[in-house]
Amino acid sequence: MPPIISIVGKSKAGKTTLLESLIIELERREYKIAVIKHAGDDFELDKAGKDSWRLSQAGSGVVAVSSPHKLVVIKQMKRDRSPRELSGFIGSDYDLLLTEGFSQSNNPKIEVHRKEQGKELLCLPQQLLAVVTDEPLDVDVPQFSVDEIQRLADLIENRLQAEGKEDNVDLFINDVPIALNPFLNSFLAKTLLAMVSTLKGVKRIKSLHIWLRRKA
Repeated sequence: MPPIISIVGKSKAGKTTLLESLIIELERREYKIAVIKHAGDDFELDKAGKDSWRLSQAGSGVVAVSSPHKLVVIKQMKRDRSPRELSGFIGSDYDLLLTEGFSQSNNPKIEVHRKEQGKELLCLPQQLLAVVTDEPLDVDVPQFSVDEIQRLADLIENRLQAEGKEDNVDLFINDVPIALNPFLNSFLAKTLLAMVSTLKGVKRIKSLHIWLRRKA
């Protein structure tokens, strides 16, 4: 799955505005970006009376609406999911997954700070990749203004290049991500690539998806 960076901050700090600027700049650099926005309260995308709403009300756990240009998947959840868990629904065809919110997650974070909201940050310095702020802060973390999008994108790009030197394997068991140590990650990657590369019709492998569903 793609690396994850969370954009966090207090309400009305400017998280969505920063995300918009980052997406434009990273897409300009030819990175494929995916975004997950965290909603604090329950929300509805399908309106009452619509076909998707009727199918959900009938009891379907997942309703997907597909057109030639868009795919919407509505999945009923019993609990809040972490960005890493949610990345399993997005797939690996992206270079970076940005999230808005998820300040309690373990992902590296960029916090958006505004002077009028007080000096205190939501996250500890060791949790932060950077701070986007309209005033200097006494924290040992790279700090940027909202106008320094290119410099912030440089920081993100350097991190992506450092993390992209090795093949990466993501293991999900019962939809829960399982951490792999470097040895097992390398072993699984080399084994899977060696096996599937011998199959007829297989050329350059950019990503590999395997789903195993056990019999009851």
